[in-house]
Amino acid sequence: MYSFNARVRYSEVGGDRKLSVPGVVNYLQDCSTFQSEDLRMGIDYLEKNRRAWWLSSWQIVIERYPLLGEEIVVSTWPYDFKGIYGYRNFTIRDRQGIYLVKANSIWFLFDTAAGRPVKAEEEDIRGYGAGEDEKLDMEYAPRRILIPKEYEEGEPIRVSRHHIDTNRHVNNAQYVAVAREALPEDLKVRQIRTEYKKAAVLGDVMVPRISRREDACTVALCSQEGTVYAVVWMQTAGESVGTL
Repeated sequence: MYSFNARVRYSEVGGDRKLSVPGVVNYLQDCSTFQSEDLRMGIDYLEKNRRAWWLSSWQIVIERYPLLGEEIVVSTWPYDFKGIYGYRNFTIRDRQGIYLVKANSIWFLFDTAAGRPVKAEEEDIRGYGAGEDEKLDMEYAPRRILIPKEYEEGEPIRVSRHHIDTNRHVNNAQYVAVAREALPEDLKVRQIRTEYKKAAVLGDVMVPRISRREDACTVALCSQEGTVYAVVWMQTAGESVGTL
C-alpha cells in the first residue's frame, strides 16, 4: 500500500466548505501518480519506454466529504494485473482511520509508438507489489455503464488548455468535473462511476447528454457527431450525504 498525508485546501472545496467531487478524483489519481514517480516508473519512465497507463473506468463510493482544513490520508494499491489490464483500489480516510472514500479502478497499458494496448510485462509492473494487499472490501460495479436512450443536451464545452494533462488529452478528472457541472448544484453525489471510451483533445467539443432518474444521473460526454468520449454515472442522495 502506498499512502500520503494531506490537508483539504480552500482551493479544493465548494460553497459548502467540503471537498468537491472533482477534488476527490484528483486526490485519488494524484496518489497513484505519486506512487509511480516514487518508484521511478512515472511520466519520464513511461515516455522513454513509449508506454502509458490509461484509465478505463472508475467506481468511487463517498461515505463522507472531508471538510476544509481536515487532515486526510490517501492510499492506493494495485491488487491484480491481467493481460493489458491493471486493477487498483484507493481509499481516503480521516485521522481516526475511518473510511471517507473507497474506490476501484481499471487501467490498461498502452503502447504509444504502436498506438494500441499492450500486455503488461514484468518490467512494466515491478515494484508495485500486486497481490501483496487484499482487494478492498466494497460492492463492485460493472465496468461498462448503460447509456439511456432518452436524454437532454446540456451546454457544449470546448476543450481548453486547462483540461489537458501530460498525455495531451483531457484529464480523467476533467470529464467528471464537466459532467458534475452539467447537473444541479444541490445534488449530493454519493457514488461516481466513469467509463472512458475515447480521449478528447484540445479544440474538441464535448456535448453532455443528460439522463435523470430519481436516485441517479447519467451524463454521456459526446462529440458533436455523437461519438462518446466518456460516460459518467452519479448516484445521488439526500442532504445527509457529506454532512456528518
